[in-house]
Amino acid sequence: MNFLRSLAHVLWMAITVVPWALFVVVASYLVSSTRLYWMCVGWLRLAVNSGTWILGIENRIQGLENLPQGSKDPAVLLVKHQSTWETFVMPVIMPHPLAYVFKKELLSVPFFGWAMGRMDMIHIDRKQRSRAFAKVVQQGSRLMQEGVWVIMFPEGTRIPRGQKGEYKSGGARLAIAAGVPVVPIAVTSARCWPTKAFIKTPGVVDISIGRAISSEGRSADELMLEVETWIESEMHRLDPEAYPEAQSVVAGH
Repeated sequence: MNFLRSLAHVLWMAITVVPWALFVVVASYLVSSTRLYWMCVGWLRLAVNSGTWILGIENRIQGLENLPQGSKDPAVLLVKHQSTWETFVMPVIMPHPLAYVFKKELLSVPFFGWAMGRMDMIHIDRKQRSRAFAKVVQQGSRLMQEGVWVIMFPEGTRIPRGQKGEYKSGGARLAIAAGVPVVPIAVTSARCWPTKAFIKTPGVVDISIGRAISSEGRSADELMLEVETWIESEMHRLDPEAYPEAQSVVAGH
């Protein structure tokens, strides 16, 4: 049954993404970037809702009150990355437009990548590290001044359930350079949507938003360590079954 559900969801996404992407490409010449963004969020909301209807995946969100409240208050969101699910969900649940930082190769993905290329987001060439980071700071600072939040996955790639990747300091460095806070976010998406897996299972994805952390007077490594510590501790709390070793240590004490 889970295989059939997963197949149906993939087909639904494939069928809807083509007209959506073509619409976005055309609309990008006619409407503002902000209007275009919220049009795209409409399709992402459809993707998330179809994940609930077809796959049986629901979201349980806590900590929305920890987000900056002003209409122009800036932030860098640093999110645990386990699957595609959170890339769909974050724009749907956030009150501000988001700008993803992503590798430019994604722009070549038919339809989806073409649509992303028409949006005001930050695509970089990872081979040109210093130039890429300079672009992140320049474009990210401009966007945050306009009320757009920058979202990054500090581990850089999807990490299997119960594991921890290497937290890179790019998000902290951006926040320090722009003088804005970071918001750590833990997500248990791999509980239902395993990393790089085709078959998904029904269940609840917990999304926990931590308190904003000031970047003022902080070093990038120090700030990222605080983000990493909070996210990984929260992951253990939200999804204890994914960390049996930690549970056995607690039981032993």
